[in-house]
Amino acid sequence: MAVNRVPLLAGNWKMNLDHLQAIAFVQKLAWTLKDASHDFDAAEVAVFPPFTDLRSVQTLVAADKLSIAFGAQDLSMHDSGAYTGEISGAFLAQLDCTYVIIGHSERRTLHAEDDTVVAAKTAAAVKHGLVPVVCVGETAEDLEKHGPSAVPVAQLRTALEGLDAGADIVVAYEPVWAIGSGQAATPDQAEQVAAALRDVVREILGDEAATRTRILYGGSVKSSNIAGFMREPNVDGALIGGASLDVNEFSSIVRFQKHVGV
Repeated sequence: MAVNRVPLLAGNWKMNLDHLQAIAFVQKLAWTLKDASHDFDAAEVAVFPPFTDLRSVQTLVAADKLSIAFGAQDLSMHDSGAYTGEISGAFLAQLDCTYVIIGHSERRTLHAEDDTVVAAKTAAAVKHGLVPVVCVGETAEDLEKHGPSAVPVAQLRTALEGLDAGADIVVAYEPVWAIGSGQAATPDQAEQVAAALRDVVREILGDEAATRTRILYGGSVKSSNIAGFMREPNVDGALIGGASLDVNEFSSIVRFQKHVGV
């Protein structure tokens, strides 16, 4: 039986674009996709702006009734309290965020977030009604030492422990060696790891969760290579970094169905 998971094309802006630039970008993205007659029911589009942009994006999306989803790039494992500089999932929920990225490789490496922290943040997201986009991936050293899926599988297993089987999650496989390198994984490599990650979801959350959970690929995704990834049965979209800051390039990635062969 064919599985119908709506692809998710997610643009992670990282620390780029202030709130005024964010408004202009989302407006232009919406216009570009409308002009191209993009079907948002066939391929979901989401952007992940910096925290300072979220209120502006929320207001624009609501006022113009845009079909573009949005989320945050991180959240605190804590609900509230003396945690200077952190952002609670409760705050993000009040901004109508749908998603939040958790465990991105830059958080893991630059902010020393380990699997335990990622698991706590994943639980916090679910608690506040946010869909966590749980990032997993291996370095070049990990790849050589452990093979292509061992590290991502271990990371995801820890992140999902304790979640209810009904939890709505997204998994993003981002090989650290591919991020920003211009050298993406091959579709076969992405599929191999995505299939192993789906098995982890099945093992911990059950068959129904494994069937519905979307698994994204991230790492030097471009309009010229997205079609190859999207042909793979276990790849359900992409988490896009640098290319998501170019409206024309991002919109071309979003419209991958125009150039995916049958």
